[in-house]
Amino acid sequence: MPVDIRALWPLAPASESDWLAELAQDDGLTGYEAPGRPDAAWVLGAMYERGETAGESVNDTQSRNEHPGPGWERLRWAELAARIGDPVVPQGRYPCFRCFPSAKEAGIQPGAMEWPAEGSLDRPTWDQLIRFLTAHSPQGADTACLAYYNPIVARDFDKGQVRSGRLGDAQSLFDHPDIPYTPSNLWPAERSWVVCTDYDLWGTKVCGPRPLVEVLLADLEIEAIRLPWTS
Repeated sequence: MPVDIRALWPLAPASESDWLAELAQDDGLTGYEAPGRPDAAWVLGAMYERGETAGESVNDTQSRNEHPGPGWERLRWAELAARIGDPVVPQGRYPCFRCFPSAKEAGIQPGAMEWPAEGSLDRPTWDQLIRFLTAHSPQGADTACLAYYNPIVARDFDKGQVRSGRLGDAQSLFDHPDIPYTPSNLWPAERSWVVCTDYDLWGTKVCGPRPLVEVLLADLEIEAIRLPWTS
């Protein structure tokens, strides 16, 4: 049976995100970027390279992406950076369309790459991140969480939208029927960590205790880096 996301993640009071507004000193229009608590790392959205046998990508939007399909190969940011001589993320910048300025000069043609979506993790990376957070949260799948959607993606320019649910059900948020983005922010009710996905960026910031961030950086599936100038 189809998952009833509205039942799993009912609406919560908008005031549940007030602490984030205070922490970030921001209005949350594109999502709240929390500072390190005390540490932070960025999970980089997946990009893919077209192989010889690849057909057209299954993705036709620039919000939430699936794996693009047979013949498309995951290309890690670090691999592309090494290939064309660019930094993974330029000093002072965030993960976004301004990364890899040498791509065109290096001969990467339009259509040869599928770049990360803006404002949302792709499904494989979102699923991996939720599995990671579940494994490293004391209550595991039963961790009570809240999800904030910024006013742009929620189409509610007064206050955005907050929903509450279990961390074990957070993968289902990728298929939200009304909002084609992963949450702008996700955090446990006890606020030990917070996930931040800005509407304009290609990556997601994970803020939390240093041991959590260290394990995230060492994860073999998730591509994550520290960007000290964003903490």
